[in-house]
Amino acid sequence: MSLRLLIYIAVMAGVTYMVRMLPMMVFRRKIRSQFVQSFLYYVPYAVLGAMTIPAVFYATGSVLSASIGLAAAFILAFFGQSLIVVALAASGAAFIAELVSGWV
Repeated sequence: MSLRLLIYIAVMAGVTYMVRMLPMMVFRRKIRSQFVQSFLYYVPYAVLGAMTIPAVFYATGSVLSASIGLAAAFILAFFGQSLIVVALAASGAAFIAELVSGWV
């Protein structure tokens, strides 16, 4: 292993440690503000959405098939289907859209 790689790993470990430890050091007491509690509750969902949604549009060969898969996932999730059903249906819809667009 090169020294450069070890430095990269050490920096990533330090950043990961700080991200997890900093909130525990800053917020030692129970948070009483309803606004701050609700803000902190929704942050993981917002970050996950911000990382996932852009990647969805580049996961297939075209934006149209990705949009069709995303629409299928939204519709099934809205109606309360399980995660496996949503994932399989979205993948299937995107796959079928790719097949159909290849024939046209």
